[in-house]
Amino acid sequence: MTKLAVQLYTLRDHLTTTADVVSSLKRVSEIGYRAVQVSAVKAFETEFDAPTLRKMLDDNDLKCIATHRSWDRLSQNTDEEIALHHALGCDYVAIGGIPQSYGADHADGYRRFIADARPVIEKLKAAGIRFGHHNHSHEFVRVTPESPQTLWDILIEEGGPDYYLEADLYWIWHAGVDPAAMMRRCKGRVPVIHLKDKEVVPKDGPVIAAIGEGNLPWETILPACEESGVDWYAIEQDTCRRDPFDCLRSSFEYLKTRL
Repeated sequence: MTKLAVQLYTLRDHLTTTADVVSSLKRVSEIGYRAVQVSAVKAFETEFDAPTLRKMLDDNDLKCIATHRSWDRLSQNTDEEIALHHALGCDYVAIGGIPQSYGADHADGYRRFIADARPVIEKLKAAGIRFGHHNHSHEFVRVTPESPQTLWDILIEEGGPDYYLEADLYWIWHAGVDPAAMMRRCKGRVPVIHLKDKEVVPKDGPVIAAIGEGNLPWETILPACEESGVDWYAIEQDTCRRDPFDCLRSSFEYLKTRL
């Protein structure tokens, strides 16, 4: 239970005002979660600052264990981003993928990004903040049709130990890769990961679902995650076919006895 967090992107439609945030954090805490990842909190961008958000979290016995921030902010306003994370008491920041300007499906773009990111990552590390890369499925495009190497392989093999991997297991599974094997391969570099399930429903086909309501083989995935040194399991449900708080509750109930 102490390792379960909510990726607040799941609740983005309920985080547009200060009152929304206060209410939503209270409901998250009441479910039993003890941590969140701060992402897509509109009111945080428009109505209040990091110390205020930290107090809201403290008031609900919640910890900020990660954020999602844009690469532009991290690279161009690094000192401000460091101060923001210190105010939140957060030591992990991830990007949602490399910027489109590098080419989201080109090996040379990934290598250029790794090189450009290195001094920013070093500055963040010196301030006690780790940097991570959140994947979707396009990172598993092959570098060439003839080569088995993927863009994700480049991040693993050339990013270095300080280039952490915020592995989203749904998208790894969606790409046709075994999440358990991937987690073991990334041992020591996956402190925070994202979980969601994949359900097949009549007429609609595959949809994102609450954990335990889909077809991902959690009985093999979760032990591999533990072996790989995961500190936090962030539940991120991009789309919900019912009330997102109910989905978060279902995911929590499923996972609390399995971790």
